Amino acid sequence: MAGNGLPPLGRVKLSDLVPSEGLPSESYKLSVTTLSQSLVQYSAAIIQFSSSDGALLRSGLDSARLYFHQRSSFPAPDMIHTSDSREWCKTSGYYMDPQLWQETYDYRPGLTPIEPNNTMEIPPGGLPDIFCLLGKTARDILDAISFYLNLRSSPFTEILDNVPLRNSEISSSVLSVCCHARPSCQGAQHHNLTAHEEGQLVMYPDHEHQVDKSLISLVKSDKPGLHIRDLHGRWVLVDVDLGPQEVIVYPGLALYQATAGYVNPALLRTEFNSMQGSMYGRCSVAFKLMPKSMTSLNCSEMRAAGHGVEAQFQLPIPVDDFMQRSHPTDQLFNRHNFQSFSFPTAQDGSMKPLMKRRKNNSRCKPLPPSKRLRLEAQRVLKERVQDIADKKGIKLRFCNLKECENHIHALDSPCANIRMEIGWPPGVPFVHPHDLPNKAKISFLEAYVPGATHDMELSFTDPGQGSQHTSSCNCNSPLISN
Repeated sequence: MAGNGLPPLGRVKLSDLVPSEGLPSESYKLSVTTLSQSLVQYSAAIIQFSSSDGALLRSGLDSARLYFHQRSSFPAPDMIHTSDSREWCKTSGYYMDPQLWQETYDYRPGLTPIEPNNTMEIPPGGLPDIFCLLGKTARDILDAISFYLNLRSSPFTEILDNVPLRNSEISSSVLSVCCHARPSCQGAQHHNLTAHEEGQLVMYPDHEHQVDKSLISLVKSDKPGLHIRDLHGRWVLVDVDLGPQEVIVYPGLALYQATAGYVNPALLRTEFNSMQGSMYGRCSVAFKLMPKSMTSLNCSEMRAAGHGVEAQFQLPIPVDDFMQRSHPTDQLFNRHNFQSFSFPTAQDGSMKPLMKRRKNNSRCKPLPPSKRLRLEAQRVLKERVQDIADKKGIKLRFCNLKECENHIHALDSPCANIRMEIGWPPGVPFVHPHDLPNKAKISFLEAYVPGATHDMELSFTDPGQGSQHTSSCNCNSPLISN
């Protein structure tokens, strides 16, 4: 990063990101904020491991170099293929992608790779231990992002693999050992390479950049070459000054979908120096935390935390369909328009201070008379409903506008989903304090005090405005009771 003339990526110790019971420590809050700010600015951050874990990762890279070096100069035809979205959760063993000039060995617990001659392949060493280390790290990072977004703890557990895997289960997440541009691997003439005057060779995919479909990705390489586009559209070489115990982390498309666009995915491209005098190429170890294929990506956790969810994220998407679907990045999102992380000034790493400031800013603007009348009607009607409920011994649950703001675009009622999620008891009314005059509250008043709404409606209706006031009674938020 120093060579780019840009501020460095956020560096966070893994030990500070491990959550614990009780109140969050100061080191945890500071680490979460540092991680989140780096993700919004660069779509990447640096995770620092302990010396023993760093040694494990370096030994994995050494084993990867030897593994690819001992392979034949050009692989068998059935091992040459580009990524197939239909096989996203079934890849295992060695294969080569000629479009990227990349050789890969995928380690996926639950699948045993078989060579074309039906013999068991000997993989690079240390992969099970590295898989466990990076898998736990990815889950800790996911929890840290959830804390920053003010979500409940471990909100994505339902879409992740069991820990440990149950009998006959196959891991959705994968650990990939990769080698770019191995000079001894023939067929370079088929690859998209551009020569630079400085003697560099730069390899870019056909569409110039890629994006992972993972939730979280962790990458450790033996040579710099990973570029990620930052918030301002600049390509940043993120692994240029990595220490021996450091790993790059970046979010993927699945997390973008599950957080309703609040966490932008990293746009990637790979560059490498010409490997004159080197027989290995550029090796890397990459772990991708993936959602389970039989689950769905939805934004219920974001909605429950009070975040606005745009119409494009309203409906759940089956993970298998999401992985097979094409996601053109130039149409998927625009970094300057789509919502991203917002930095709170408070040290607790939560979104609450920011949300409070936004509310205060909105109150600084004078409200028109019609809006003031509506708010007053809302307040009085809510008080009347609550007063009657208290006298009758009825417990009410008032939902807020955030929970229902997109009810027009949804196929099912958001409040019905909320009621089911929180286990709302049958027979207890579920009342909306917005969209006034609200038929739900009107019907509540009429049910317990017939005629109670007549005088109240008249008191909030000026002469000559009766038809306008009556037309606003059309509300799509019913009283939910069994």
